[in-house]
Amino acid sequence: MYWAFETGVIQYARQVSRRGLVLFLLTGVFWGLPYFFIAIALDSFSTPTIVFARTFIGALVLVPYAIMTGAAKKVLKAWPYVLLFAALEMVGPWFLITEAEKYISSGLAGLLISTVPFFAVAILALVFKDRTALRPIPLAGMVIGFAGVIALVGIDSFLGHAEPLWIGAVVLAAVGYAIAPIMANNKMTDVPTSGVIGFSMAIVAAIYAIPAAFEIPAEIAAQPPIEGWIALLVLGLICSALAFVLFFELIREIGPVKASLITYVNTAVALLLGTLFLSEPVTPGLLIGIPMITLGLYLSAKK
Repeated sequence: MYWAFETGVIQYARQVSRRGLVLFLLTGVFWGLPYFFIAIALDSFSTPTIVFARTFIGALVLVPYAIMTGAAKKVLKAWPYVLLFAALEMVGPWFLITEAEKYISSGLAGLLISTVPFFAVAILALVFKDRTALRPIPLAGMVIGFAGVIALVGIDSFLGHAEPLWIGAVVLAAVGYAIAPIMANNKMTDVPTSGVIGFSMAIVAAIYAIPAAFEIPAEIAAQPPIEGWIALLVLGLICSALAFVLFFELIREIGPVKASLITYVNTAVALLLGTLFLSEPVTPGLLIGIPMITLGLYLSAKK
């Protein structure tokens, strides 16, 4: 896996500017962290509370800035697309991923999200008639990558190491992750990043405020450890607010398909943190699926 990861990043570095590479690496690392911190937060908080907290914290940071810089006016004009972005990128995926981590490892969740580029290529080809990504080598990468996911799910489900339902939930979240930035890149190019992300998070926080309100009193009464509170803070400030701003800048710098290849980095970060600090097992399905998915990502990035 790490040979393919290193080769993929080197190949990528040759294709983008220095600014694009810095944005790529930072965003990849920041988006490799959530799976680890979600696992920690789940020891003390419910799924609605975690999603509410990370979006509320992110909105507290970005919405005032968006208002001060005049971005709010453009957000209001593009509100249907902002609402759709919030639904596709946060409302659904963040619930699915967080809930799924009760049943699957954080590293596996991060690995499954690495299927985002495959879905992004398929969407661009089928919806926007962009056939460049369906050349023989990238297409072979998509096939190999999906075969790796199927092998991982099949082997670990048969051996009792994974729950197929929750693996499917994370893959469904990956579909949302693939659609949302493509839509934003096509429909909200003139809307400032801080406005899109800040107001999207405010919408999501408002949605999850009601279910979270039923959970928070009991969770606070249970006196969560400091690690739980730190996890919520990191999820809100770094993994949500900062990571999204960087990701939008990355999309504008290099485009949505190349930007989705940050999964090279965040998959490695998620697996490394889960193995080293959460003692998550390396299952037979992972041993077979990881090389296939990584090879698929590498081939998908080739021209």
